[in-house]
Amino acid sequence: MSERLRLNSFQVGADGVSSKVRGAMGAQYLTWNYGQMGLVATVRLSEPTENKVAWQRFLPTGPVALLPLTDELSSLVWSINSDEARRLLNLTDECFVDALNEALWKQHPRHPAVDTATRRLDSILDSLMLRSSAVRQLQPSVAEIEPDSRAAFPLAFGHSTRYMGAGVVLIGDAAHRVHPLAGQGVNLGFGDVKCLTELLAESVYSGQSIGSKSPLLNYETSRQRHNVPTMLAIDGLQKLYSTEATPIVILRSLGLQLTHALTPLKSAIMNHAAV
Repeated sequence: MSERLRLNSFQVGADGVSSKVRGAMGAQYLTWNYGQMGLVATVRLSEPTENKVAWQRFLPTGPVALLPLTDELSSLVWSINSDEARRLLNLTDECFVDALNEALWKQHPRHPAVDTATRRLDSILDSLMLRSSAVRQLQPSVAEIEPDSRAAFPLAFGHSTRYMGAGVVLIGDAAHRVHPLAGQGVNLGFGDVKCLTELLAESVYSGQSIGSKSPLLNYETSRQRHNVPTMLAIDGLQKLYSTEATPIVILRSLGLQLTHALTPLKSAIMNHAAV
């Protein structure tokens, strides 16, 4: 009976962005809206392929991404202003597919200075033999949308200043919320679960009860050290891609080129994102 009481006194708050567990903890929650909605759907590609790579395009109105599900199906995440999201939700399936394919394929003119800067960097990378050998993957086309799969939700930043309290701990969206442009929301949540379960297993193995303060503090420290820099970087990227000012477009274009060309840098970013 005593062990059951100890187990029942420990609670994991995994109840989403409007977490009641977080509210009961009295934790301060920092948040701001992006003025966008994330429009999601399941779409069927025009041609079956080895659909194993996530694809994303940055548009003046916000990023549109396709995440592979099967050889024929992908999950759509389209970040767009709220009014346009509501308009797209009300379109017929056929008109929505047309609008999506236009977003995926339409060419947007760039300032000549952007093209000049990227060509010059290409030349420098070639001379240093740093150009990536990866083949550029063309964006897919969408044939149709799966029935009743369209939905939209407001996009915002959110972070709890505390992840733990007396016998309680927060994970996932209850603790943090990010813009979907980097695809890191679920990874942050998985990282929380992995860290928490490992620390709880260690504490039980050493004779502590589940929910004792020490492993929860270690969890909070470890995850905040990882999550906060990641979240701020994503927020910075959102702001960086929310402007079409030519100097900013040049800087972000060159930054992407360098990241793609410098394999150690790209690997470091991917390794951090996977933790």
